[in-house]
Amino acid sequence: MSSDRRSAQQSALRQGLAVGAATAAYGVSFGALAVASGLDIWQACVLSLLMFTGGSQFALVGVLASGGASAGGAAIASAALLGARNTAYGMRMKPVVGGGLPKNVAAAWLTIDESTAVSLAQPDAHSRRTGFWVTGVAVFIGWNLTTLIGALIGDVLGDTRAYGLDAAAAAAFLALLWPRLTRLQPVAVACGAAIVAATLTPVLAPGLPVILAAVVAVLVGVFNWFSHARGSES
Repeated sequence: MSSDRRSAQQSALRQGLAVGAATAAYGVSFGALAVASGLDIWQACVLSLLMFTGGSQFALVGVLASGGASAGGAAIASAALLGARNTAYGMRMKPVVGGGLPKNVAAAWLTIDESTAVSLAQPDAHSRRTGFWVTGVAVFIGWNLTTLIGALIGDVLGDTRAYGLDAAAAAAFLALLWPRLTRLQPVAVACGAAIVAATLTPVLAPGLPVILAAVVAVLVGVFNWFSHARGSES
């Protein structure tokens, strides 16, 4: 293995573990909020184990907290809508993960915002694969452990939002994004998506602003806006 390839692999490993730790910290909030919304400890843990997509989980407990058991249908619909973004991630990550039924099943479970982001931030196929698996496994283990912790000590923690744990995951994403903002098109996508998300977050349910912000990236990619600047960038 060449030194460059080894360095890329080590970088992917470090990034995956760092993002996994930051995201796992936020799992405490979910565990506490899930119990506060009326779920049992085991129900909160099963959600993290089987659903395993933070946005959908928070949407589910948020609706349940506001409407109780009678809001179950709306809660499930909201969670399913937010989870649909993972389908798009799966199509993008398929060539990264490779073939084989067992591997594909495991990859489907671990295809989330964090594993996709870390993977696509890497420079070559091997480090992308490393970034995907390390991040996915780290987040899965950490998220489930901290969900249990949050559910057990939720009453002691009080309002978990006061600890700023949600900002830890956002900061990790920003650290991944920042080095890639070297051309006009990525900068335009980042700024446009940030404006959309910041504008819609106060008025829409959790997770929906992220989906709508992603539309910005899709539109820029489909219509190849700002491509006229390529000549001056190269």
